[in-house]
Amino acid sequence: MSRADRVACEDVVMFVNAAIASTAQREFRSDAAAQRLSLGFLHEYVLGNYRDLYAATLALDVNDRNAALVVTNLLRTAREASAAQRAVEGRLIAARLRSLPPQRVYGVLRELRRLRINNRRTRAIVRDWVAARPDPAFDAIKYRRSLSVAARHNHLPLPGEVGTVLFDWRRPKRYETPMLEAWRRAHYEQRALYELPYTVAEGLAAQHGIDRARFLTGIAPRLTDRERLRLQGTAARHRVASIAMDLATAPLTRLAIYALSLSRPERTRRRDELTVALQAAARRAARRQAGTWGRVVAVLDDSYSAAGSGVKRRRPLAVALATHYLLEALAADYTGLWLHHRGDPLLVHPIGATGLGTRIVDGLEHRPDRLVIISDGWDNAPPGQAAEVLRVWRTRLDPHQVTSVVHLNPVYDADTFDVRRLAAGVATVGVRDAEDVAALVELARFATGSAGFDELRHHLADRVERFLDAPQAAP
Repeated sequence: MSRADRVACEDVVMFVNAAIASTAQREFRSDAAAQRLSLGFLHEYVLGNYRDLYAATLALDVNDRNAALVVTNLLRTAREASAAQRAVEGRLIAARLRSLPPQRVYGVLRELRRLRINNRRTRAIVRDWVAARPDPAFDAIKYRRSLSVAARHNHLPLPGEVGTVLFDWRRPKRYETPMLEAWRRAHYEQRALYELPYTVAEGLAAQHGIDRARFLTGIAPRLTDRERLRLQGTAARHRVASIAMDLATAPLTRLAIYALSLSRPERTRRRDELTVALQAAARRAARRQAGTWGRVVAVLDDSYSAAGSGVKRRRPLAVALATHYLLEALAADYTGLWLHHRGDPLLVHPIGATGLGTRIVDGLEHRPDRLVIISDGWDNAPPGQAAEVLRVWRTRLDPHQVTSVVHLNPVYDADTFDVRRLAAGVATVGVRDAEDVAALVELARFATGSAGFDELRHHLADRVERFLDAPQAAP
């Protein structure tokens, strides 16, 4: 592989790592401004030098914030693309918009208006996305301001009463659409609040001055599973029992975040319930790969920096906990080694320094087929020990690479424009949700230079094809 190809491969993998791990929010060691500046530069650099591959990242597991930024940048610079590039980008953009949460898409539409991007292609993409929304009435009241901005800017035709709600909602004395009528009445009649979805009713309840406990009790039947999970702590504080949910249906990483939000005595009391739920979520995430990974050892970072930041509380620790359960499901024989914690993983908490080297030695003594390290990469007890252990292992003890080593890092390092790496020759990839680990391990071979730039192109082309052919991406 030529030097130019190696640099290109490293650049693209670096960007993918950042786009998976970083949400431009404050991290343990860097503030939000540094994160935004670093991530913004990286987007511009890859867009300018590898436009085709930049667009292809929409088919990968990049997080929603970065996917929205990729869409905005591609539409903003459409004049710089060839006709063939615009055709592929248009399909990728349309498919990714359909998979994004609506609030993210409306954020993109507001940004396009601010940038005064209003060409025919953009209007067609926006028109098709709005037309495909499953419940226009819900969007009209939940995202009323954003939808009205998009409608004006893109000259959108709006069905039936939706346009009236956006621009002159007080005029009709009654709406034929039940949700719109309930929303109209809820401005004057408190009982109508409980006919609305929670996210719509919450603001109106505040306007009416309704007691929080009373509101939660009344709206409980309208809550989705995700809302129930998010409101568990609030319900407990207000002693509202009707919001309790079956945790067995919750996604793995969100469930790990919820478990860590509980006090350690509460986790102990609910150990059986939480463990069963986490194991079930892990099996759902593993799908057909369950039990196929052979002998796996994980080194899991529970040092103090795993506490995250005020806006991402315990997120790195939650990713490690969720990955622990996922690897347990993927492996035929699994051993999880925390840096400090011993015993039930549900009781893990962030404490102490990041002494990865010793635990990596402990893990390698098991002679696993795979060694997976989940850490922010700040090996500091002593500094550099993990890199030296891995170097000796690779060069002296396992030169034929019988054991594959992968480092999964949930924290973006703004100073290096990448997730922090442990050692040269060890694949390091960014991770945000444990559910993506199996796909990320597939990507890891490109992070070490062992796979060429042509292979990376083929890999991305294959992911793009699968993404566009998937049912949710169908036009």
